[in-house]
Amino acid sequence: MQDSLRTGICFGLTSAVITTLGLMIGLHSGTGSKMVVLGGILTIAIADAFSDALGIHVSEESENIHTTKQIWISTIATFMAKFIFALTFIIPVIFLPLLTAIIVSLVWGLSILTVLSYIIAKAQDERPWKVVGEHVLIAVVVIAITHVVGDWVATLGY
Repeated sequence: MQDSLRTGICFGLTSAVITTLGLMIGLHSGTGSKMVVLGGILTIAIADAFSDALGIHVSEESENIHTTKQIWISTIATFMAKFIFALTFIIPVIFLPLLTAIIVSLVWGLSILTVLSYIIAKAQDERPWKVVGEHVLIAVVVIAITHVVGDWVATLGY
């Protein structure tokens, strides 16, 4: 049961950070609209949390090594972690100017990912800098790509 909970929380947190930041950065670059960014965060928190939870559910079922209870614990933990942590990105967007909110969200999200990666590395007796660096690098690549795509979309003039 402990492994199922850990799987769901780790997957949900990681997905919440990378997906939400990627979407926020892309929407900010493409539109500069606070309302669009808020709508994107809410969409991620609801639709993507359900999608990720179902993905974990099906993945765990397909392994054919988990009990029904373990599968549902992973499913619910994934949904809750993704939903709750994606929603935390709304707070700076509501209370701060959009550019400041984006910067605060980047710091918040990368901090979550760093702490989670550090905990994972320590639990597996890995070098923390290697695990943290790998995970943060992937997040930064996603953020950079979504920024470029958002800039490109903004040039289309729709």
